[in-house]
Amino acid sequence: MPSRPRSFVVHTLGCPKNQVDSDKLTGLLVADGLSPAGDTSEADMVVVNTCAFVEEARQESIDTILALSETKAPGASLVVTGCLAERYGDELADALPEADRIAGFGMELAAGSVVSPRPGGVPVPSGVPVELGRRTARPIPAFDLLNLPRPSSPRPWAYVKIAEGCDRACGFCAIPSFRGPQRSRTLEQILAEVEQLDAVEIVLVAQDLASYGRDQGRGQRRIVPLVEAVSERAARTRLLYLYPSDLSDTLVDAICATGVPYFDLSLQHVSAPLLRRMRRWGNGERFLARIEAIRRREPEAAFRSNFIVGYPTETEEDHDQLLRFVEEAQLDWCGFFAYSEEDGTYSAGLDGKVDWSLVSERLAELSELQDAITARRRDLLVGRRVEVLVDEPGAGRTHREAPEIDGVVHVPAGLAAGTFAKVTVTAATGCDLEAA
Repeated sequence: MPSRPRSFVVHTLGCPKNQVDSDKLTGLLVADGLSPAGDTSEADMVVVNTCAFVEEARQESIDTILALSETKAPGASLVVTGCLAERYGDELADALPEADRIAGFGMELAAGSVVSPRPGGVPVPSGVPVELGRRTARPIPAFDLLNLPRPSSPRPWAYVKIAEGCDRACGFCAIPSFRGPQRSRTLEQILAEVEQLDAVEIVLVAQDLASYGRDQGRGQRRIVPLVEAVSERAARTRLLYLYPSDLSDTLVDAICATGVPYFDLSLQHVSAPLLRRMRRWGNGERFLARIEAIRRREPEAAFRSNFIVGYPTETEEDHDQLLRFVEEAQLDWCGFFAYSEEDGTYSAGLDGKVDWSLVSERLAELSELQDAITARRRDLLVGRRVEVLVDEPGAGRTHREAPEIDGVVHVPAGLAAGTFAKVTVTAATGCDLEAA
């Protein structure tokens, strides 16, 4: 029987919500007597917190596992957890014999093996796709990562996950099948974590952020009181992933009152017929009207969104509508992603698949347009006096930049991390700004 690990390292893939899970796993392992290692080669246990949202993310997770299996110390255990482990479970043991343990949500990492690789498995070369089916859903785990303790933030900012799971039925998304239904934390639990983290900026995240509290039997969302309470405890409060139909005037006012008028809107497309096939709300006209209303309310508001390209039956007219919207909306930040067919989702059964070469052309056209818009919006800040939160020596962010997602502001190296500073923007270089 392998000896108990003494040290560990956690590698995190995917979105900010995964980073919160990794922080909580770290806190759990430290409480269990393990110590963080300096790097992979020094750790007795190497943990990979994987992403399984789309095919590209799954392949990145697999390639990372394979790479770490070659660089870990002799005798060290390699543990795979996160979305890939939860979604595909035992099947990973056949596909990836390099992993010593597959631990889905709520399974302990440092205890006895939860899932053992079956004998006779053939190692998979890096870069070679691994075919995985869809795992049957299982109950919510006995212990939920949501409410595990976590270490104080080593940075001036910290993500705080306010809920897990999702009750929506978007046609392209498999998250509810392996993350489960929405389950919101209590206000008291969230505020206790905020206070314990002692971060200057708190970034609230969830699969469906604005629906916070709707599952708690009160018949109403409670996101506004939460935002107000967090903003009393942190100098900055930022919200990520807002479903557009839930962006009420009250919520807009609450966001603006935090001093961080940053709106990360989950739009996905603007064509009304295509959005209906996505099982989503809205259309381009409604989205533009909301963005314009917010800008009238707060001229300094910054906007981010993401769009899916090549959803089944997406026509040239749908694509042209999206191009026009991007030009008119003038979003500060925008991402475009190729549609990924996910087992078990509504869209997996749709006809009208879009040829990959056409998807690639549309992605390139949209990205080129948005890159120019982002560059122009950054150029407009040159000469402006702005307030930055210094994340580390030489780098900071205004309210317009979310950590790890958007650009940064390069500031004088003498400014102390965790402090606010007034600087003048002297130049814009793509997504980043130079300031003195």
